[in-house]
This record gives sequence, structure tokens and C-alpha cells, in this order.
Amino acid sequence: MSEHFPNVTKIAYEGPKSRNPLSFKHYNPDEIVEGRPMREHLRFSGVYWHTMCGQGADMFGGPTAIRPWDTGRSGLDLAKARVPVFFEFCEKLGVPFYAFHDRDVAPHGQTLRESNEWLDTIVAMLKAQQERTGIKLLWGTAQLFVHPRYMHGAATSPNAEVFAFGAAQVKKAIEVTHELGGEGYTFWGGREGYSTLWNTDMKRELEHLARFLHLAVDYAKEIGFKGQFYIEPKPKEPTKHQYDSDAAACLNFLREFDLLPHFKLNLETNHATLAGHSMQHEIEVAGAAGALGSIDANTGDLLLGWDTDQFPTDIYLTTQCMLGILKYGGLTTGGVNFDSKVRRESIDPEDLFHAHVGGMDAFARGLKIASAIRADGRLDGFVKQRYASWESGVGARIEAGKESFRSLETLMLEKGEAAANSSGRQEFLENLINEFI
Repeated sequence: MSEHFPNVTKIAYEGPKSRNPLSFKHYNPDEIVEGRPMREHLRFSGVYWHTMCGQGADMFGGPTAIRPWDTGRSGLDLAKARVPVFFEFCEKLGVPFYAFHDRDVAPHGQTLRESNEWLDTIVAMLKAQQERTGIKLLWGTAQLFVHPRYMHGAATSPNAEVFAFGAAQVKKAIEVTHELGGEGYTFWGGREGYSTLWNTDMKRELEHLARFLHLAVDYAKEIGFKGQFYIEPKPKEPTKHQYDSDAAACLNFLREFDLLPHFKLNLETNHATLAGHSMQHEIEVAGAAGALGSIDANTGDLLLGWDTDQFPTDIYLTTQCMLGILKYGGLTTGGVNFDSKVRRESIDPEDLFHAHVGGMDAFARGLKIASAIRADGRLDGFVKQRYASWESGVGARIEAGKESFRSLETLMLEKGEAAANSSGRQEFLENLINEFI
């Protein structure tokens, strides 16, 4: 193993009493929780884009990060230099998966052909590192939002040749994901939306987006790629409104255009809060529809109105996430993917480890707490009791489709008034959760 992080050894589980900042206090990959090792529940994934390409720049200032492996390099030479650094990082961190965008691992060429050739060069290096380390590709994706050609979107662009270029880029990205044994492929619209409706034919753009996704489904079948397809909801930024604005909007779009059998959702906390929801809400929406596939592990700053992609440290958040994931059967092809970046002021390479260790421990605690809440049974029992009127009598008949407005009117005319409501006991339940946290 190369030594791009000479001050960091392989991160080990040392338990809650450890004072070693670069050790896991709660993430023990071999610990059994509800019949499965913790590593299988969480399926942690490091991301290439923020980890290797994040430089600490923001809209008000340039790069700040100290990344010795980047010094003096650019273009394809820089892309080549980053590959062994990333896998050393993942090895020392102990994550079993990673994820990437095509143009993050390899730069844009002057032409599509050159871009494809450069991507092939890097993919060969990624494949060699996967074989050496055993680290697997969680999912790949195409970056269809940075280049100026995508200023009006890709699949939803008013320029048909931009649609065609995007299709060619996604074709190649699916191919390399397949070659690397990726367990999924994610579509994030980025600029698939609008800044003003004055210049937008929304109906046509949505139809084009659906056509684009159907073409992707068809091509995956053609080459034998069996990985799960995901859509990642996000409401805004950079566009004012994106068509994949939240879980419900994505599901509605997928149903309308007969795509739901082929897609699940990859949910992100920061996107949920930008949409005015909680991550708990988004997981419930996706889970109830059988479309919960994967999650991006991050959080936002509620005092800032943009996608800050901070590392998750809130135990309430991770507990809510894991309660929902466990409720809906756990993650299979998806994982807990760290679409997170260190703060602009956190400039040292070691800060990447501090950030990920904290996030992994936070999710491990969330998993253990969620499992304890489920084993205790009081929360689930309360919810079941709250809906007890639907288990028999008129409630059961309504759910079975055996009642009509006329029959229900007859019942209520006879009774005169509905049965008294019971308390929702929100404060009691919040106190109950605090017993475990």
C-alpha cells in the first residue's frame, strides 16, 4: 500500500472508551445486529468526487485544501495520480464500496472520443485497484451538469444534439459501471429543470426525460447490466426547480411514464431538507412505495439555503434513517454513501479521515439505537394501537373495499357521532426515543 496518508494507519474499532480520534467507537463491522453484521446493514461507500476532487472552493473563494498528490499535475496526469490515493484512503478507512461520476475520475477531453479514451485509461486503473483491494463499486453515474453544453440541461435540453451527447455519455458510463461490476447506476438531474417557465415547454421536457431513461433501461438490458437504477431527488440548485424535486415527485414521474419497475430512489438528507422535508419523511415515502434503494449520508446546515453536503453527526438523524431502512427490509444493492465534503477550513488530508470516522460512527450508533427501539416494541406498539380501529369492524371493511359512501353515511346517521379520538402523545414518544439516545 502506498503512503499518501503516512500519519494514518488502518482505522480500527476500539470501543466507546477509546480516546483515539482515528478509531471507531461504535462501528464494529463484525458486530451482529438483527441477525446481520453491521457492515452488511450499512454498506458504507466512499465517494470519489468530494474526497478526491473537493478542493475547499466555494462561490466566494478559491481552493484551500492541502492535497500533496495534486501538486504540479493537471488533466489526465492528475486523474491518474488520484486513483491510488483514493484506494489507500478507502482501505485505511475500511469502506467496502465506492461511487464515482465519469468526469470526476477522468477529465473532459476536447471531443467525446477523447473523453471516452481518457475514461477507459482510468477505468483500467480502477479495476486493478478493485482487484487488489476487494473494494467494490456501489454505483456509477455520469456528470451531466458541469460542462457548458449542459447549461440548459441534458435530457431536458431544448437542443436535441445536447440530448444526444448526454445519451452517448450515459451509454459509456453504464458500460464502465458494468465493466467494474457496479451494483447500481444513479441518475441525478443536476440541471434537468428550469429557471423560468417563460422559456420552458415543461410537458415536452418531461417526455424527453422519460424517453432518455427508457433508452438507458433498454441499453442496460442489451449489454446485460443487471445493476439497480436509481434516481436521486433534489428540489433546486442549480436550477430554480428540478423535475426530480423530492421522493414523491420522482415516484409520480416514474409511475406516469411506466418507469417505476426499473428504478428505485437514492435519497440524500441535504436534498430532503432543501425540499422542505426531513430525511425520515423521504425514506417513508420511498419505502412505502417499495422504492427505497440507497441513501447519501450527509446533512445540511438549516441556517443556510444551499446544498452544504456536511458529514452526518446528528444521532437523531441517523437513528431515524436506520429505523426506516430496517422497517423496509434493509439495503441490498444500495448503501450508505458518503456524498459529503469536509469544510473549507478543514484543509489537511487527515481531516478526510476524521470526517468519515465520525459519520460512520454516527450511523453505527443510529443502527444500534434503531434496533434497540424495535426490540423494545413500545414505539411500534403505540403506532399499532393508534390505528386499532382499522383492524376490525368498519375500519377493516373500508380497507377491504366492502363499504361505500352510502353505507358509511347510514352507519354515521345511526351512530350520530364518531368515536372519541385518543391522544397522539407526541411528547411521550419524543421522551421514549430519548431513553435510547
